[in-house]
Amino acid sequence: MGIIIVDDNKVNLFVMEKILKAAGYEGFTSLTSAEALYDHLKINQPGKENSQADLILLDIMMPDIDGIEACKEIRKHAYYKDLPIIFVTSLDDSQKLAEALDAGGTDYISKPINKMELLARIRAALRLKKELDLRKESERKIHKDLKLAARVQRGLLNKPIREDIRIDVAYKPSSTLSGDMYYWQKFDDNRYGVILFDVMGHGVSSSLVCMFVSSILREAMKNLKEPELVIKELNKQMSLLDQTEAEIPFYFTAIYLMIDPVNKLVTYVNAGHPPGFLNIDGKETVPLAGGSCAIGFFEDIEVKTNTIAYEDHIQVLLFTDGVYEAMQLIEIEADQQLAYATSLDWRKTLPTIETLAKENEEQPDDICLITIQVN
Repeated sequence: MGIIIVDDNKVNLFVMEKILKAAGYEGFTSLTSAEALYDHLKINQPGKENSQADLILLDIMMPDIDGIEACKEIRKHAYYKDLPIIFVTSLDDSQKLAEALDAGGTDYISKPINKMELLARIRAALRLKKELDLRKESERKIHKDLKLAARVQRGLLNKPIREDIRIDVAYKPSSTLSGDMYYWQKFDDNRYGVILFDVMGHGVSSSLVCMFVSSILREAMKNLKEPELVIKELNKQMSLLDQTEAEIPFYFTAIYLMIDPVNKLVTYVNAGHPPGFLNIDGKETVPLAGGSCAIGFFEDIEVKTNTIAYEDHIQVLLFTDGVYEAMQLIEIEADQQLAYATSLDWRKTLPTIETLAKENEEQPDDICLITIQVN
C-alpha cells in the first residue's frame, strides 16, 4: 500500500507511522518536505510518475513550501488528479481549511491525531481511489475497444476512384464511431453503384446499426444491383431486427445511384436522405430529390426510382445532414451553396468540401460528402 506521510515534524511522522503499522498498513513512506514529495512522485519527470502512490497524508504548515501549495502543484499533473490527499493540520482556521480543500484536498484531519478518526478517513479515501481506479480501467478498456471498432469501421470504407469515373470523399465522424457510411462498386457491365447512408443517432448505437447495414449492403448490391431492389432488400433486412426494446426504432436514410457511363444515364433512389445535386453537362444543376421514406420505418415501403440522362459529362455531390449543421445555415441557403459547388470544376469543389470538414473540429453530427465526376 503506497501511503506517503509528509510532515516536517519527526514526532508527528513517528506517531502516524505507529498508527499505520498497528492497523496493518505496510509500504508507507515518510518525508519531511514538499520538495522531497515532488522527488518521490517524480512530478517533473513525465512518464515516470510513481505508480505506487495510493494516498498522501500532508501537513499544511511546513517551511519553504506549505501543504496547500504542494497540493496545487500535484494537481497540475493529470496523472495525480485522483490521488487522495488528506491534510493533517493543527490549524483551527475554517478559511485556511477551505483553501486547502479548494486546492484539491480530498479530506482533512486535525492534530492532535485521533487514531480511529485517522484510520476511518484513510479507509474512506482508499475506497474512493479504488472505485476511481476501476472506473478509469473500465474507461481505458472501452476506449481501446472503440478505437479498434473505429479501425474496423474505417476499414470498410472505399478508397477514392481515379478511373473513367472519379469519386472523392470528405469524411469526419463527430466521435470515434460514425453512423455515416458509404460504398461504391463497379459491376461487370461497367456500371457503378454508389450509396451513401446515415443511421439515426450518434455514437455506439448508430455505429452498430451502421455496421449491420454495411454487412448486408455489399451482398445486396452484388446480387441485385438495381437501386429499387437494393433499397427494398435493405428495408427487408432492417424489418427483421428485433426492436421491441428499442426506445426509438432503428432507421436510416440513404441515396443510391446507379451510374451508366456507356448509355449516359443516372438512376437513383432517395430514401429520406438530403437531396444531393447533379450537374448535367456543366449547364444545369438538379436536386436528387426524395420520394421514398427512410429505411426501417415500415415493413413494406414504396420505392420511387428516378432516371436522368446526360450527353457529355456529369458531376454529383452527395452529403449527409451533418453538413447542414456544419455550414450553420438553414437548409434552403445551404442547398443553394451546395448546388453552386456542384456546378464548379471538381478541382474547386473538392477543396471546398475538404475545408468544410476540417473547419468543424467538434461538429455535433457526422460529416460525409462525396463528389462524383464522369467525363
